[in-house]
Amino acid sequence: MVDFNVQNLAVFEIFGIEVWITQTIVNTWLIMLFLIGLAVFLRIKLRKMEEVPRGLQNVVELVIEASDGFVTSMAGEKARFVGGWFFVAFTFILVSNLSGVLGLRPPTADWATTMAMALCTFIIIQIAGMHGKGARYLLAFINPLNIIGELARPVSLSLRLFGNVLAGLIIMTLLYTLAPLPARIVLPVFLHVYFDVFMGFLQTYVFCALSLAFVSSASGEEI
Repeated sequence: MVDFNVQNLAVFEIFGIEVWITQTIVNTWLIMLFLIGLAVFLRIKLRKMEEVPRGLQNVVELVIEASDGFVTSMAGEKARFVGGWFFVAFTFILVSNLSGVLGLRPPTADWATTMAMALCTFIIIQIAGMHGKGARYLLAFINPLNIIGELARPVSLSLRLFGNVLAGLIIMTLLYTLAPLPARIVLPVFLHVYFDVFMGFLQTYVFCALSLAFVSSASGEEI
């Protein structure tokens, strides 16, 4: 029988409260360790910035400029201050999605992860709304329908990302478990490229693009 549940690797008890260490937590730690290590490496390599960028500095500046341009084009100048968060969110989600290529269970295949990311975005939307519209933004919540619509945003964002990543994981698991041996050797290469790489990039883009559209709407920025 195929088990698509997140495995629990260890249980600790702290002050009478059980703390579970799951696959998602361990894989998230591994991804965080990789990204922190990459950030430290880049910081060391780019201690002395050149006036005319070249090599690694050129690549890093292109990535940062592309991220900044993406944020401002989607959410406008008023929301430029949230660019740092969306750069981190894009990088973490993308690496999480791509981790399936290495045989890891993507953290984004766990709704707890995608909901946590969506809740962070939800908080940023509220900050952007108050920053852009002030008290007028809060007055809109007098209408209960606006409250329901606002609460639906993190749910839809989290479920869309979670559902697509989990669907790919299920298909790959079924392939490795139930398919004939020749199919297990040939097909995974193409399916990993589609589900982990192509869909990984696409779902990362969709999550951030929709989030920025919500930020733009909340802040009242005209794009």
